[in-house]
Amino acid sequence: MKYERTFKTIVAVGVIGTLLATVSSMTWADDNAEAKPLALRKIMQDLGKNMQVITDGIFREDWELVSKIAPLVADHPQPPLGEKMRILSFVGTDAGKFKGYDEKTHQAAQALGQAATRQDGPAVISAFAKLQNSCLACHQGFREPFLEHFYDKR
Repeated sequence: MKYERTFKTIVAVGVIGTLLATVSSMTWADDNAEAKPLALRKIMQDLGKNMQVITDGIFREDWELVSKIAPLVADHPQPPLGEKMRILSFVGTDAGKFKGYDEKTHQAAQALGQAATRQDGPAVISAFAKLQNSCLACHQGFREPFLEHFYDKR
């Protein structure tokens, strides 16, 4: 065929162009992914809002509100798998410690909700203190390194 070589050249150039465009867009996607906030940031913001609602509920002795919001803290959403892998890779040998803080937070928030359901003010205060201590310990151990690593903020 007279045009077979020309056709093969056009197909080859098209395939190479497609591959280059794909690699280029993948690089841009990776760059944009680095610039976008982690899903963990939104999770933390929502947890902060829920903690404020709980604080207000405790102050007003609105046990129904506290028992309603505590499970949102205890069973907060998890980051997507890919992000979770990046986070665990970053924390490295401290992954157990990081997961331990999350488990302590979960347990304290569950206890908080149960105490609020019983309308047991002293138990609510005690569970809330454990919850706050767990949050604080995690933040003191991981917040700054996360901000520096994932957001280049010092």
